[in-house]
Amino acid sequence: MKRISAILYIIISATTLFGATPGMITYNSTQCEGSAMPYPAPKESISYPDSLTPVMVNHVGRHGARYPASASRPLAIKRALEHADSLGTITPLGKELLQVTENVITRSNGKWGALDSLGMAEQRGIAARMFTNYPNLFSNGKITALSSYAPRCIMSMYSFTHQLARMNNRLEIFTSSGRQNSPLMRPFDIDQDYIDYRENKPYEDVLKGFIAETATTAPIKRVLGENYPLDEEQFRDLALTEYGLLAGLSAMGYNIDVMRFFTTEEYNRLWSCNNLKQYLERTANTISTVPADIAADLLLNLITTTDDVAERRSDMRVQLRFGHAETLMPLLSLMHLPGCYYMTNYFDTVASHWQNFHVVPMASNLQIILFRTKNGKLYVRIDLNEVPVTLIPGDERIYLPWSTAKQYLTRCLPLYMQI
Repeated sequence: MKRISAILYIIISATTLFGATPGMITYNSTQCEGSAMPYPAPKESISYPDSLTPVMVNHVGRHGARYPASASRPLAIKRALEHADSLGTITPLGKELLQVTENVITRSNGKWGALDSLGMAEQRGIAARMFTNYPNLFSNGKITALSSYAPRCIMSMYSFTHQLARMNNRLEIFTSSGRQNSPLMRPFDIDQDYIDYRENKPYEDVLKGFIAETATTAPIKRVLGENYPLDEEQFRDLALTEYGLLAGLSAMGYNIDVMRFFTTEEYNRLWSCNNLKQYLERTANTISTVPADIAADLLLNLITTTDDVAERRSDMRVQLRFGHAETLMPLLSLMHLPGCYYMTNYFDTVASHWQNFHVVPMASNLQIILFRTKNGKLYVRIDLNEVPVTLIPGDERIYLPWSTAKQYLTRCLPLYMQI
């Protein structure tokens, strides 16, 4: 039975979907890379009170920086630019972009979607900081790690665990990868309600309306030439393709000044279209909660494995999981973490409250750290991208009794799982 509320959808469709925004927030060029932004490693190590002893780290991470997922974007831009060249409309800036596009194709040949050296370094850095911050957990300890079947996730897992092994070769590390992990790491492939949601696209009118209102065609016209034979909708689609291509260059270690091709306002406008698309497709929203509900099994797994260590039913004190942006966005939304969950009928406000570069940069991660006091009480801290965040809305405490956090996280699960 589909979990999309027809009544709610009708109500939303009948109301104003785009409210009066008091002024667009301008993000910098790095932030406008969105979910392709390389990992913002913390500048300072995380400390915790002397009265607390780490008991466990439960980690869910996205793969690190990678080459473009496929050749589709660079090939589309290359075809358009070559056509413009044949028509005589291509501009000098267009010839520059053609060279960039050809370089992307050459550098990525045989490596599409693969973890690159930057992505490996991101995972090693997170692992090293975890080891340094919680050294007692790695003293002759056991580690479990699992990943999705995607090679970039598997390599992320091995880069991470290899770093831990280099820092202590007495660790016992148990790894697992493959489709058996899809219920946790790739539920978007197998959850039928979500598959129906993506096929039916109840959010399509909202997204198309926003793109028509927001996406600028100026950047693509500057490279193809004003007389290039496309209508405005086709220009918008190609402008978003150009954005996706250029926004992903840093992640593949190809560093150029992309602001040669965009103004700050143009980059922000195109980013906001991509941002809204991910928000509607991958998080709970007023059209449907299905995109977040698919993470229920993963959240339950986090609750259960943390509780097993808390109650001394398990001695697996470091548990690692490696998936995708599409793994983390639903999970963080389901947990209602700050900046990761936003409900509105005014979708032009999403960019001010939910930013993909904050939620899921490359190598993004959630860590649940369990602590024990000297008198045996258990506390937990939640870190998003290695930065402590509050867990319960309205409660500013960073350290919560595990019983309180467990109760809250259980309430985040769909009702049928709250047993």
